[in-house]
Amino acid sequence: MTSTVRAAVVQAGARLFDTADNLARALEFIRRAAGNGAEVVVLPEAFLGGYPKGLDFGVTVGDRTPEGRDLFRRYHESAITVPGPEAHRLAALTRELGCHVVIGAIERRRGTLYCVALFFGPDGYLGLHRKLVPTAAERFLWGRGDGSTLPVFDTGRGRLGAAICWENYMPLLRTAMYAKGVDLWCAPTVDDREGWGVTMRHVAREGRCFVLSANQYLTRADQPADVRPARDDDPATVLIAGGSMIVSPLGDVLAGPLRDGEGVLSADLDLGDLARAGFDFDPVGHYARPDVFTLGVDETPRPA
Repeated sequence: MTSTVRAAVVQAGARLFDTADNLARALEFIRRAAGNGAEVVVLPEAFLGGYPKGLDFGVTVGDRTPEGRDLFRRYHESAITVPGPEAHRLAALTRELGCHVVIGAIERRRGTLYCVALFFGPDGYLGLHRKLVPTAAERFLWGRGDGSTLPVFDTGRGRLGAAICWENYMPLLRTAMYAKGVDLWCAPTVDDREGWGVTMRHVAREGRCFVLSANQYLTRADQPADVRPARDDDPATVLIAGGSMIVSPLGDVLAGPLRDGEGVLSADLDLGDLARAGFDFDPVGHYARPDVFTLGVDETPRPA
């Protein structure tokens, strides 16, 4: 009999500068998904710490403002340390529920912030992945990760890994993860454009893996009133419109995309589909040409 794994992706908005509330909501969503049978639960990018959509932090080329510096101070204070109390709470919950969780967070290490994906399982905290390249204006907020945090964890029911948002567009990163044998590809994101779903289906087809993409659904009301841009302070304005989805190894959409608000998508993943999809394509196996192409990955920790 073919083995199946029930997976869930959470679509919700992280309220800026309110990490305690976001943690409480994350715990509630995880418990809800696990109560519906989910063995793997994925939450969006920057869910703990927040994604400051639309804020410029007073940055122009060659200049920063005092107001922008103070806004960064507030964002810095909203980030979490790892390990730390938030990770301990999540680890306690996954031990209790016996499930695996991947959640996006903003990690604070002294004066530098990192966008990370945190992994938890029945044994508690497993590790993290730091986003290698922050995208566009994210670069003045977040540092860059190194090759030492590219983990793939064997859950006993599939190998679990993650690429955050536009890392999914990095072909060599994808190849490195395929070579690690990822079966359950987690994609925490804040990209709500139609093209994102195309990317998720491509990654699934290329990697012959299941893709679990969790996006935020964020409105202006999720930002404190004092940082809402004056040009559009309507609390109902949608900043990130979701689009969470679950995709099979042949690129078929199993759940989603979810567009109309917050929610939890679930799907039963037939692990036999991994072999069925690999029958005619394996990017790092019978369809690879190691005599022509080679890939080097430096996984050396490179602390500042």
